[in-house]
Amino acid sequence: MAAKKLYESFSKGLFEDVHRWGSMKQTGVSLKYMMEFGSRPTARNLLISSQFLHKELPIRIARRVIELQNLPYGLSLKPAVLKVRDWYLDSFRDLRSFPDIKDQNDELEFTRMINLVKVRHNNVVPMMALGVQQLKKDLDPKVDYKDLYEIHQFLDRFYMSRIGIRMLIGQHVALHDPNPPPDCVGYIHTKMSPLEVARSASEDARCICLREYGSAPNVNIYGDPNFTFPYVPTHLHLMVFELVKNSLRAVEERFADSDKVAPPIRIIVADGLEDVTIKVSDEGGGIPRSGLPKIFTYLYSTARNPLDEHSDLETTGVATLSTLAGYGYGLPISRLYARYFGGDLQIISMEGYGTDAYLHLSRLGDSQEPLP
Repeated sequence: MAAKKLYESFSKGLFEDVHRWGSMKQTGVSLKYMMEFGSRPTARNLLISSQFLHKELPIRIARRVIELQNLPYGLSLKPAVLKVRDWYLDSFRDLRSFPDIKDQNDELEFTRMINLVKVRHNNVVPMMALGVQQLKKDLDPKVDYKDLYEIHQFLDRFYMSRIGIRMLIGQHVALHDPNPPPDCVGYIHTKMSPLEVARSASEDARCICLREYGSAPNVNIYGDPNFTFPYVPTHLHLMVFELVKNSLRAVEERFADSDKVAPPIRIIVADGLEDVTIKVSDEGGGIPRSGLPKIFTYLYSTARNPLDEHSDLETTGVATLSTLAGYGYGLPISRLYARYFGGDLQIISMEGYGTDAYLHLSRLGDSQEPLP
């Protein structure tokens, strides 16, 4: 009944419009183009950018709505997934109802609107996680997670698309900053120091660990402090934070009842010809070989699950949802962030000793490949 009620809150015409736009081909934009175009944020360029997004964003959002309505195992009907679908429908409706952008005033109003769209979708990841938890509760316990291949494939596509949508909106909005930070072109830092980002992410992860356990292992970082390259700092921060958080938890729990001093987490930044690689190593006991195929799935986590499948979706606060993101989702989503720019994330584990995570980051300066 709840699903039917939510569905009927949108007109038939809106769903027809969704299917029409969802059948259109989306247009990829390369990072090289973003950097060159964004380096000259003139009124004319911002107008061209907004006109492009006015057509491109409805296509990308419509495709996600269509997928959200056709998920296997009844996932589409879970209350949390319906909530996410409604956010996407609201955003699609806002974009389609916005008139043609003809001048600077239109462009500024459009920019304010798409920024609100971005904010509306802030909690998509934890809300979808809640939907998956609702699905798991109803699944036959005899079902092997690998048999839910369709769910994993959908979530990979869904979250990769979300990264792309938020990159496009965030880049456009950031270009309006009258006083951008030095060497920044919107979201892109042309001279980003991976050591500095790794240090900041590690400090944030240690704060979480201290709050959770009352103590936290040290994090030692090695690499050239003067090395910089073009990248999106917020993306790198998210990935390193997740890897360090996992390592801190593993070490803290392994040495909780030990008289030995917990060994530090080690981060090494290597500047290669093809990739910049960040290695995060710990001595947290490792992952059993049988568990390695599961670590990049959305239905598996070694951490306690803080998501309450009985949560009231209308009253769950933004702050609450924000703190929930990541349990069982951190590794697969981090890998998507790496792959978005042509990189990757690999995990090598030695059970009984520890785990090495290799975060490969593509050099972006000359990349002309269209982004997802």
